[in-house]
Amino acid sequence: MAEIQRLQKKYEDEIVAKLKEQFNYTSVMQVPRLLKICINQGLGEATQDKKMVDVAVKEMSLITGQLAVSTKAKKSVSNFKLREGMPIGARVTLRRLMMWEFLDRFVSVALPRVRDFRGINDKSFDGRGNYSTGITEQIIFPEINLDKVSRISGMDVTFVTSANNDAEAYALLLALGLPFKNKNNPQ
Repeated sequence: MAEIQRLQKKYEDEIVAKLKEQFNYTSVMQVPRLLKICINQGLGEATQDKKMVDVAVKEMSLITGQLAVSTKAKKSVSNFKLREGMPIGARVTLRRLMMWEFLDRFVSVALPRVRDFRGINDKSFDGRGNYSTGITEQIIFPEINLDKVSRISGMDVTFVTSANNDAEAYALLLALGLPFKNKNNPQ
């Protein structure tokens, strides 16, 4: 039997009923749910140093617990000394158990370690129920050893939900524990 994570259990036991009541859904299948978490790291300086992508993939794999892959350039741009097919970043998509574990660590361990943290911006919804946020330093994750970090780099985290609009996605992510700056609805 599959292992159930703490936040997943909270979602199934409490959040579904709360959101069903809040938005007057007729079925529990209408309640928005978290589908996947996509983490992306672009490395512009990777054109000069090929090892940067390998380090980024290794760090991202450590952070997420799932093997990350390098992303390759789609076009050649001579001004940036970039050729088509060159590795220029790293990405990973988390689903099911790995997604819930990452979300739990992100909310309860990583975000509180951000210096001068006042909450994440509630304006980064895309209009279709997905939310993206940026992390400026990968060292907020406890899996990263500070002594082995050669360069501080950031990453983008995107939460993909089944919500129809931003208000539903906001309510879902707020209930899951994401610390937004304003506790008001985005629109």
